[in-house]
Amino acid sequence: MKTARWYFDYISPYAYLQSAVLSRFERYARIEPKPVLFAGLLNHFGQKGPAEIPPKKVQTFREVVWLAHSHQIPLNLPHAHPFNPLPMLRLSIALGNDPDVVQSLFRYVWVDGQLPTDEGPWAALCASLGVDDPDAEIARADVKDALRRNTEEAIELGVFGVPTIAVDDQLFWGFDMTDAAVAYLRGDEVFRSPAMLRAQALPDGVHRAAAR
Repeated sequence: MKTARWYFDYISPYAYLQSAVLSRFERYARIEPKPVLFAGLLNHFGQKGPAEIPPKKVQTFREVVWLAHSHQIPLNLPHAHPFNPLPMLRLSIALGNDPDVVQSLFRYVWVDGQLPTDEGPWAALCASLGVDDPDAEIARADVKDALRRNTEEAIELGVFGVPTIAVDDQLFWGFDMTDAAVAYLRGDEVFRSPAMLRAQALPDGVHRAAAR
């Protein structure tokens, strides 16, 4: 059975949506969770996140609400976005990225509508995960190093956004490419077609001039 590396950040509503349908991969691949810092990807590639562009933020969350509705995935938006996901990413790693832990952390934000800065709910979540001192866990040097390595590894592969599923030498970015990733694992011939090969090597026609 193949391994599908799943690069995600708890800050991403699309990563949450994909987390809810990972069972689609069970027959074809073992999912290896890889928490990464989305902001690190953005900084490396010189991008802004969707929530950093006001009109795009509105459309992003309209789409997220629609996708959750159309796929019958529970959703309750948090009271603020963006937020600092580092405590969640590090806690996930400290607890071995156990699938139940990953799901609990995603639900905390995207179903319960809570953030790591909500002290009471955060303490209750950590307690439910068997963590008595979350501050100590997320401050561990090995945990910080693992998150850094995951993010650097993702960048080296060409991962620029989350969620991204990596199988073999193929990257599938976004919730809307979930079915494509499953199709690849099933052996769909489109991934060896001339059209797909051309899509992967399409040359630039023009470069946008820098603003003056």
